[in-house]
Amino acid sequence: MSGVFLALGALALAIWLYLLLGRGFFWLPRIAPPAPAPARWPSVAAVVPARDEAAVVGRSIATLLAQDYPGKFSVVLVDDHSVDGTAAVARAAAEAAGRAERLQVVAARVLPPGWSGKLWALAEGVRALEESGAAPECFWFTDADIAHPPGGLRALAARLEATGGDLVSLMVRLRCESFAERFLIPAFVFFFAMLYPFAWVNDRRRRTAAAAGGSILIRAEAYRRIGGYGAIRGALIDDCALARAVKAQGAIHLGLSRDTLSLRPYPRIADVWQMVARTAYTELDHSPWRLAGAVLGLAVTYLAPPLLLISGDPLAMGLGAAAWVLMSFAFLPMVRFHRLSALWAPVLPAIAAFYAGATLWSAVQYRLGRGGRWKGRVQDTRAAD
Repeated sequence: MSGVFLALGALALAIWLYLLLGRGFFWLPRIAPPAPAPARWPSVAAVVPARDEAAVVGRSIATLLAQDYPGKFSVVLVDDHSVDGTAAVARAAAEAAGRAERLQVVAARVLPPGWSGKLWALAEGVRALEESGAAPECFWFTDADIAHPPGGLRALAARLEATGGDLVSLMVRLRCESFAERFLIPAFVFFFAMLYPFAWVNDRRRRTAAAAGGSILIRAEAYRRIGGYGAIRGALIDDCALARAVKAQGAIHLGLSRDTLSLRPYPRIADVWQMVARTAYTELDHSPWRLAGAVLGLAVTYLAPPLLLISGDPLAMGLGAAAWVLMSFAFLPMVRFHRLSALWAPVLPAIAAFYAGATLWSAVQYRLGRGGRWKGRVQDTRAAD
């Protein structure tokens, strides 16, 4: 048994050495310096899908209409069959800001088979712009629960022009106020960056592609070239699907933002569980083998190090302790990025156990025909395969 413990400890330590040094330094939440202002600012239209977002959409729309963007800019809110007065709240926010002329509210048509709700709403917003003859040079796809700083669009457009690419996206800073958020949210960003190292996403030579749906600026030409959202209409992880399609023919850039904030609250641990479970099995392509590999990988990488401390084998205990120290060291920058105490860093094994459980539950929900549940819609079922 001692040999098993030693092998497990050595494997865990090797994994963390690789993650720290060989995966694009994903664990460092670097904020890129501002890009220089372009000679000409492209015209932009923000497209905001909203389904029952009355609690947050007013603040989000207000921040969009407060953009100090030098170029032509407008906002389209697509009301995706809301029953809580989302559209009225958005209009009231625009009136209060004195920018009612900049906001167009579009009612989404009936969701067609094979489309995810969010992508259909986004496509409806693009359609409305094109039919009005006001199609911009760039679309800014953003969610109804995001608060943008006044210079947010200016920074995105400058980055797009400076990189010469087709798409720029920002991972927004998520809320970390409730216990559930402080416990679980920094790891969500940490795991995302581990799967899609930002440095690799931004490297044109690598195939790694990802985006964050809270803030995506894309050239209209590139959007049309890939076939628009119709080409990925059933994707639940729509931001990464869009990034893959664009990077296959061009260049993309993914960054991290301190100032663009998510307004979405997760007051209970169950809320985060549901958020993770909604798409976790989709990320694994609904493969039982990938699911088994993911759970095993989480166990070896995150759970084995602390458990080895009770193995009774001094060398295995030392290897486990070293792996746990490296794990905590890697997680610490993301914890501090979210302005939390460093004491949360060593808790990552328990957090990983939670994510493993939510991933397993995601597979169960999919098998029961309840996958991808979001605001009354079941969007990830076996019938859709």
